[in-house]
Formats: sequence, C-alpha cells, structure tokens
Amino acid sequence: MSGGARLTLCATAATFMAACALLPLVDDAIWIVQAAFLLVVQAGVGALTRRVPLARPLTVAVQALVTLLLLTLLFANAQAIGGVLPGPEAFRHFGDLLQAGGADVGRFAIPAPLSDGIRLMLVGGVLVIGLAVDALAVTFRSAAPAGLPLLALYSVAAGLSQASIDWLWFLLAAGGYLLLLLAEGRDRLSQWGRVFGGTARSPGGAVESTADAVAPVRTGRRIGALALGVALVVPLALPALDGGLLGPSGTGTGVGSGGGGTISAVNPLVSLQNSLNQPEDREVMSYRTNSKNTQDLYLRIVSLDEFDGTTWRPAKRSIIDVPSPFPSPRGLGADVRRTEIRTNIAAAGWYAQDWLPLPYPATKVDISGRWRYEPVGRTLVGDHNQTTRGKKYGVESLIVQPTAEQLANAPAAPSELRREFTKVPASLPSIVEKTALRVTEGATNDYQRAVKLQDYFAVSGGFTYNTEVRAGSGSAAIARFLKDKEGFCVHFSFSMAAMARTLGIPARVAVGFTPGSPQADGLMSVGLRDAHAWPELYFEGVGWTRFEPTPNRGTAPEYTRVDTPAGSPSNPAAPSEAPSSEPSAGQPSASDNCPAAERKLGGCSNTAPAVIGASGDDGPPFGTIALIALGVLLVVLVPLLPMLWRQRVREVRLGSPGRTDGDAAARALAAWLEVTDTAWDHGIAPDESQTPRKAAARIVRVGQLDQVAADSVHRVAAAVEQVLYAPRPQPTAGLGDDVRRLAQGLHAKSSRSARLRATLAPRSTVRVAWSLSQRWAALGARWTARKSTLLRRPRRPSGQES
Repeated sequence: MSGGARLTLCATAATFMAACALLPLVDDAIWIVQAAFLLVVQAGVGALTRRVPLARPLTVAVQALVTLLLLTLLFANAQAIGGVLPGPEAFRHFGDLLQAGGADVGRFAIPAPLSDGIRLMLVGGVLVIGLAVDALAVTFRSAAPAGLPLLALYSVAAGLSQASIDWLWFLLAAGGYLLLLLAEGRDRLSQWGRVFGGTARSPGGAVESTADAVAPVRTGRRIGALALGVALVVPLALPALDGGLLGPSGTGTGVGSGGGGTISAVNPLVSLQNSLNQPEDREVMSYRTNSKNTQDLYLRIVSLDEFDGTTWRPAKRSIIDVPSPFPSPRGLGADVRRTEIRTNIAAAGWYAQDWLPLPYPATKVDISGRWRYEPVGRTLVGDHNQTTRGKKYGVESLIVQPTAEQLANAPAAPSELRREFTKVPASLPSIVEKTALRVTEGATNDYQRAVKLQDYFAVSGGFTYNTEVRAGSGSAAIARFLKDKEGFCVHFSFSMAAMARTLGIPARVAVGFTPGSPQADGLMSVGLRDAHAWPELYFEGVGWTRFEPTPNRGTAPEYTRVDTPAGSPSNPAAPSEAPSSEPSAGQPSASDNCPAAERKLGGCSNTAPAVIGASGDDGPPFGTIALIALGVLLVVLVPLLPMLWRQRVREVRLGSPGRTDGDAAARALAAWLEVTDTAWDHGIAPDESQTPRKAAARIVRVGQLDQVAADSVHRVAAAVEQVLYAPRPQPTAGLGDDVRRLAQGLHAKSSRSARLRATLAPRSTVRVAWSLSQRWAALGARWTARKSTLLRRPRRPSGQES
C-alpha cells in the first residue's frame, strides 16, 4: 500500500474512532453507519482527486462538494433538484433541520431521540471533521494539526455524555490519532529511502544486525502508550478533578437522565416507543385509587404541543416551584361536573423517567425530591437529575365529566391560545386538511367535528392497527398514514391532532399510560406495554379534553358516545376484543379479555413491535442511498480507471532509484519501459525487434521532438544499453526527469484530441489485459501439471495388504 493510501485510510479510521464517542448521546446508532459510509466516500473522492492531480485547495473543494451532494441526497432529497443538486429549498430545509436539531439538543436528556435534526448534526459534524482531518493529514501532509479537529469531536462528546465508559471512547480517539501519526511517520521515512532502517556494514565489512530498522516505529509506539497511560492514570491521582479527565462531568440544573437501562429520555414519546419495543411487559408502576371507575384514569406524562413539520414535541416553557394546590385548570367552568379522587402511586425501582406520570388534571401532588412545575401542561419534571426511580407519591386529581351539550355549546377559545395550538407547518400536505374537511362535512360545531374525526379513525375510516409500520411523526408520515391507513397510537393521535388544527380546533398530543390491569389485592398494575398516546382538544368552559381515535386501545370518553347506542359495534367507546398486532400497548384490563396474570406474562399478546424513533420524515432508505452513491461513484470512477492506472504505474516506475547496483539496473529498465509506453500513449506503437538506440531514434523522428526531449530519450536509451551490455553497469542519475521531458515534448507536438486520448484512454493500459491473460495461462498450466501428477500417482493393487 502506498504512503498516500495508508494516510487516507488512517485519517478515515481516526475520524471514525473519534466519532464513536458520540454514540452514547442518542438512543439509535444507525447514524454512525451512515456517517462511516459517507466518510469512506469522502476519503475516496479525496484519494482520486489527489491522483489526477489537482491543486490542494481544489481537492478539498471537490471533497466538500461531493459531501454536500451526499448530505442533500440523505436529508433533503425531496427539496433538491433531481434529488441530489441542492437549491434554495434544500438549503432552507437544512436550516430548518439544524434549528430543530439545536432545539432538540437543548430539550432532550441523554440519550436523546435520533430526530432528523440531531442526525444531520451528527452525520454532518463527523463529515466536516473528517474533511478537516483528511485535508490536514493527507492533502497538506501535516498530521499533527489534524489532532485538533479530532480533539474537538471528542471534547463535544465527553462534555455532553454521562456514560461510565468514557475512558473507552478516549482510548479509541487517542488510538486513532496515534495511528495517523504513525502512518505519517512511516510515509516520511519512506521518502528518505532506507537511511534509518537499511543494512549497515561494520568497518570490517561484516553486515550489522537489522534489528534497529524498526526502531523509530517502536519508539513511536512506546511514546504513544506512555502518553495514553499518563492521560488515563495521572488525572485519577488529582482529587480536584473529581475522577479524572474521563470522569463524569458532574451535575447541573434542569432535567437529568437515568442510568442502568432505564428509560430516561426527556421526550416521553421516546419512552413510549422504547416501552412498546420491550420483549417483556415489565411493571412500570402500581397504584391504588378511590375512583369507582378506572377506565378513564389515564396516567399522563406530558403533552406534545408544538408541531414543526418534523415531529411533535413539547414546547419550550418556563418551569416554577411546585405549587400546592395547583391552579385551577384553564378553561374549566364551574358548571361542569367533576369528581375529586385520590391516587397513591409507586414507581418501580428500575423505572427512571424525568417526567412524573399523573392523572389529568392533577390538583395536588405529595412527593419528595427535587421537582419543578410546568403550568401550561400541568406537569412535574425532575430537577438536578431527579427521576421517578422507586418514588412513591400521592396525587389529588379531577375526573371531569362534561356533557355533549356543554361541549357543543362551547364558545371560541381565547385568541392567544388559538394562535399557539392551531399552528400547522407549511410543509403539511394539503391531503390532511382536505381529508379533515371531507370527514367533518355536515358538522355544525367543533365538538361534532372532533367526534367525527375520532369515529373516522376508530370506526368508519377503514384503518388497521399495525405496529410494524414505521413511526415517523412528520408531515409526510401523516400523509402516508392517511393513504395507507395502517399504524398505531402515534399515527392516530398525531394525525387527529393535526387535522383538528387545520379545522381551527386547538389540539395537542398527550403521552403516558392507559389505566393498566387490576390485581387481586385491589392494586392497579401499569406495564411497559400500557404506554400510549392520545389527542387532547381544547373547549372553552371545559378545558383540555381527551379523545381516543386509536381502535382497540383505551376507551373513548363517555361524552363522545352520544350519537351511538351503547354496545353498538360502531361504538368507539366499546373496546374491541379482536386480536391486535400490538401486545397490550395502552389497553386497560377493563377492556381486555385476557386474564390479568396471563396478560402480565405476555401470554395474550404477540411479540413487542419494532418501533423506530419518531424522527419525522425518514427520507429514502439508507440502502437505496448507498446503492445510488455507489452507482454515482462507479459512473465517475470506471471511465477514469485507465488514467488512474497509468498514473500509478508511472509513479512506481519513476520512484526512488534505490541504493544498490541491482536497484539502479531495475530502475533504468523501468524508465525505458515508461518511455515506450508514453510514446505508445501518443500513437507511437512499440517495436520489440529494435535495439534501444534505434527505438529512441524512431520515437524522436515520429514524435517530431525538439532537441531537449530528443536528448532525454537518447540518455535513457544509453542507460538501458549500459545495463544490458556493460560488464559493470553504473547508475545513471536523472532518468525520471528525462522521461518527464519526453512526455512534455510529445504532449506539445500532439493535437488536442491526441492529448486527451493519451490522458484519459492511454493505449498502454492494454498491458493489464496481457498480464491477466498471462496469469490465467500460468494458472491453467499449473492446474494441468497438478492434475497430471495426480493421475500418474501409482495405486495399490486391490488385493495387496498394507
């Protein structure tokens, strides 16, 4: 492997090893596969452009351009020209994704969900670092400064991660950098021949040992190992560093993350999807309540009230100290019937969630620890790494029981509330609003429209509950769901909320748990597979009101059943006992025909669904992108293979002249072969029957070379004749320069088409076919000889004893 190829490989490997430190930051590792593939493509483009060769800044520019095209194909193909070329819409989409990713970074705890914005930041950041490392270490041949971008990449990961194996990521990053330095050192030494590693002779003429030939390499390894040891061990001896350079970064304000396999993402939607993907329906919490009817006792974690076209997410809001009691629910009038209940909840010791599951609307919470209150969503969030792990708390809440008449006669919501909770992104396909208008045709008020939307999804729309559908939450995912009519609670709740907003009804999505399963001792048990999402719509005089569009999950509220007799098959309130493709996800035992004990063991359900993160519009599959990128590379690379092969052969033939007489002879013969091939590329076919002197005269005559080029050809021919015929041939200096002057002379005398042919489609590349033919013939000859030997081997007569 040449020094440049080795450096390119080591630079790519160093970037990838440093990028691995970012793995603990998100809950899905698919981005590292994408980044690795794009890094290889980026490095390959750099290797090709350096062989052309291009000017160094132009090489970096070409790599940056190809990187931009690949990122456009991966993240903004729908907005790009032809799916690849970025235009104004594509750059605008990149800006939106980066803005959303920045908001996600500030909002989510670690590990964060792999949204499109975060994925762009990770993959794009790694590619930028990779481009910087490749440019510094390979293009500009200065590997030492390449450690700065690698350090920046590791520092970002170490500053954000709270993983307990940070030392492993440090070792990977540092090892990659040392590998890069070692490769550069080998490359620099190779340019000096064998001055440091060659065989020396003693004064007496004896050959000395070559054991010191690899001394510089061994020294570099020892220095690297010592540096790693110092970085790992010394900080541990400094108490002021709290565990050393690789230790945790400490605590701070705001929400934190659980550890040890807990579900601790700040975005509860991620917790929901992780819960549904668990192979075992572990108990999340248990509770005891004085409510006579638990079917409406949904345990709400948080509301997703901001839809930016990429995903639904909690809006950025201020948090305050926990009041006691809570303020009265917004919009709830005094004439609406309500029942006060008390619920005592015990979270499992393994379950660590930053947001506290509560019945809605809670009016008072008795809990120890550090918690903060978010007034708009009426939720509690942990502060300074506070989680629900093993917590026992009491909640006083209301069961709000409005009538259909009260909802139908609700006045318009306040203008500021309508402005915030009826926003839809410009990217929302028109099919969403058109479907909402068609479904609610004939309705005279928002309540009737809401019930029609709920019935459309749960009963009359022909939707199928299917957990195998990808859980994208962006605009395209909603349109795809309305077309394919397959999905689970995420699709149903997100779609109904988006459609309600297009009708001017304030809407948001709540995430939490359905009531769970009753136990023999009177407790209610809530498992991972009770995780659920549902829409909440606002009605002035009642407040935020729950609806249930997901078929076979949960229970539709009593106030949505007025138009259908109880027990009717079309009643969305009557949970179906038909089998479902999702095991118990959000289905309370009140509507489950499976015994509680068996349901607890997962005996009445299929395996948990494979749900991906709600990262919005997923774009084309990565396999398709990889195939397209490979096809583009092949289209670009294949026509250039003859040119690249000739350049590589020329570099090898005209390399360093060596130190011994045998090396000098081999180099002279290689230089002469390069002379004949260069002339051949320019249309002067070689004639093996002529002596070197006559062949040189023929090249000068046919090529119409000037005196400088002619003298160069004759010098190479004279060097070859000396090698072939002289008793003790002497090395000839400057043969490489002579060959290059010949090439310049032929180039100057050739037409433009001939020059282009000599560069892009050199005739001498036919030697590749000749070489393959000779190898194939040799292989056939060896096989024939081997077969003949086996056939001639004497055999023992059948009756002869051994």
